[in-house]
Amino acid sequence: MSKLYIFLIITLAWLQFNISFGQPKKIDSLLSELNSAKGDTQKVKLLIELASDYQYIDIVKSLEFAEQAIQLAEKETTLTKEKGSAYSNLGSLKSIQGDFAASIKYNNLALTNFYHLKDSTGITKCFINLGINFASLSKYDEAYYYHTQSYLIANKSKKLQLERAISLHNIGSVFKELEQYDRAVDYLKLSQKLSNEIGDLEGEPYYNNDRGDIYIRKNQYDSALYHLLKSLDQVRKIKLTINELEPTITLNIAKTYLELNQPSTSLLYYDSAFTLYMKNRNKYGLIQVELGRGLVLMSQKKFAEAQELIEKSATNAHSLNSVKLEIECYQNLSQLLEVKGDFSKALSYYKRHQHLEDSLFSQGMQAKLLQDQIQFETSSKEDQINALTKLEQLRNGEMRKQELVNNILVVAVALTGVLLFAVYRSGQRRIKINKLLLEHQEEIKKRSIELEQLNKVKDKFFSIISHDLRSPMNALTGILDLMDRNQISPDEFTKLNKELRIQFNHTKTLINNLLDWTLLQMDKLKIQFEKIDLSQLAEENIKMLVSLHLKEIKINNQIADGTFAIGDTNMINLVLRNLLTNAIKFSEPGDLIDIGCQQEGTGYVISVKDHGVGISPEIQRLLFEKTSGYSTRGTANEKGTGLGLILCKEFVERNGGRIWVESELGKGSTFYFTVKKFV
Repeated sequence: MSKLYIFLIITLAWLQFNISFGQPKKIDSLLSELNSAKGDTQKVKLLIELASDYQYIDIVKSLEFAEQAIQLAEKETTLTKEKGSAYSNLGSLKSIQGDFAASIKYNNLALTNFYHLKDSTGITKCFINLGINFASLSKYDEAYYYHTQSYLIANKSKKLQLERAISLHNIGSVFKELEQYDRAVDYLKLSQKLSNEIGDLEGEPYYNNDRGDIYIRKNQYDSALYHLLKSLDQVRKIKLTINELEPTITLNIAKTYLELNQPSTSLLYYDSAFTLYMKNRNKYGLIQVELGRGLVLMSQKKFAEAQELIEKSATNAHSLNSVKLEIECYQNLSQLLEVKGDFSKALSYYKRHQHLEDSLFSQGMQAKLLQDQIQFETSSKEDQINALTKLEQLRNGEMRKQELVNNILVVAVALTGVLLFAVYRSGQRRIKINKLLLEHQEEIKKRSIELEQLNKVKDKFFSIISHDLRSPMNALTGILDLMDRNQISPDEFTKLNKELRIQFNHTKTLINNLLDWTLLQMDKLKIQFEKIDLSQLAEENIKMLVSLHLKEIKINNQIADGTFAIGDTNMINLVLRNLLTNAIKFSEPGDLIDIGCQQEGTGYVISVKDHGVGISPEIQRLLFEKTSGYSTRGTANEKGTGLGLILCKEFVERNGGRIWVESELGKGSTFYFTVKKFV
């Protein structure tokens, strides 16, 4: 038995002793208080405290107390702080176990209570927990939204400085997963600085763990090991009990040793992580350990055993809806089977990996992230502007006081009127000069902010299109490699060729839409009025959408031949295509969509009618609002960005028309927009 293995066993035993020692007295005291407590409110508080104390001793017992607290709290029909705390407590326990879907459920219930009570502390903590849960499920757009919202609330209260530090750290973690490492490090450093200022000892180990993880991803393994071992030492020095951080650090150390080609040491750390995750019965963590052990076996060329473990990990990851973990499993299975020479199965796993990766970093997620990021950074800028405004007000107040003093001096030394007059005029000139300087400074600031915003739009624009351009290129590269090896049959090539064409068509459409949106934001889009054949335009869109076999929807073109309008063809085409896509999205397979056109005065009213789920009156008021960016999932769980209808409204109005919707829940929706008649 190696010295390192003995050290790990002794360390785990020491940790278990520290967890258990001293706890029984406190637990006995709480149990005694619970037995003598009369009111349900007091019992709920004691049960929550017992659940927290048992968390690292017996997770099953901890869950029992947490569920008892909820049962008692739910007897109260009104929304209370205790009920919110009970839901939040159980949500945290479910997250520790890796059951993120259940954790989201209970945190949302807690959030309802805290919203009703206007409890900013409770709301902030719920947002933090929800952000962590969505990040664990690889839904980084939702995670970014909740983390930024928690920061914005915490930033307004001096009592929530710890939550503010945690939110900054979590925002950095999201950028880490999006491979924006420089931005991630910036947020992590801000969080670390704030933690040090408020005396948050846990901030340092969390910071070093994430820095280590970033170095792993950048293939800088010595630096990664330095930060990870430092993080593990810090956790133990400040006597953090076995929680969600220590097994994560241990798992990252195991990954690092595997990359350093030390499989035996890596396996020991995976075993240590397994013990820690078993303590909390964390399913998500256990799947990661299982995958890691499979990779160790793969490095030792034990391919059959490795394949069995990694396939099992992929199945378990799918059951937990952990897309990122599932992608990692399929990627490694594809590589393993390629080494074994099973190219057909390797291609199958590669396709699964590519499909999931495309869905994970979809254009919808990227667009929502861009929208949320602009809103968050704009809010941060507004806070800075408000602070500068207050400073300017104080400065103006001081100037008014100085002017009053000058006036008093003028009265006091009236005999020297000529001199005082000169001084007074000099003061006035100075004030005017200062005012002009301030105006120039404000103008410079305004230009600087505009340039900064343009740069951000440019950066985000390229980050979105780079992924969607990369996906078909990667798929094409993989197919060309297989063609070199003569591993693709003619039938397979025909099918793959069709898939690639669809991907490239989607990519072209994405680029055109994003370019139009960007030009619109910068007010650079020029309108070219020309004669438009509305019937032909509708028919072209129908053929394009039907060719994609989207739910096998039937689209009926009721626009008569010879119906001509005047406007920008590209803009009207984009409006019609977006409305048809939305109608398909919210229709059931096999439904009918009607495109109609009626003359009204000197123009036409074009309609797109579906028989789908319909829209409530409250949502109808939000659809075309720029500030809302409202989006919901379709009947096949399709996801949108909320930008489509906003873009439609802009384009219709630029062509001198208007757009509106009529809808009823369960009976479908009809979108109308007007165009000018060609004469």
